[in-house]
Amino acid sequence: MTDATRALLVAAIALAITVIRLSVIAMRADPTSPQRLIAELRVAQFAALLLVLTAGVYIGFALAHASTVGSGLDVALGVGFLVLASVALSQPPGRALTLLAVAFAGHAIVDLLHGARILPAEALPSWYATACAIYDVAIAAVCYLPIVRRP
Repeated sequence: MTDATRALLVAAIALAITVIRLSVIAMRADPTSPQRLIAELRVAQFAALLLVLTAGVYIGFALAHASTVGSGLDVALGVGFLVLASVALSQPPGRALTLLAVAFAGHAIVDLLHGARILPAEALPSWYATACAIYDVAIAAVCYLPIVRRP
């Protein structure tokens, strides 16, 4: 395992733990309290940043291998997820969390398209697309958890 892979794994775990923690705090907050909305907003803000980071990895791979056919599509998809994250931040917390859950699920589909080599995958480690898809689905579920637990 390379140093970069190890660092990516540690960062992914730390970021997931943070989203999980924020989501659990939001879920446990009194549904009638303003604190619930504040907690949900914090989850949405952090998840939006995580979505941008996750999508930005493909932009980095595309720029590092710019001569690969289809790398422009990866950049466009990354920017699209940035736009989704930006839109989510301007929504009420419940709608933002729903939008982010859908966006992470959509990103998982993009990951699987890379894994199936429908989208460019030459620059990716062989394990990356599948691992990222699993991660994205888990984060989508964590984002949606406070919504499911609403009264």
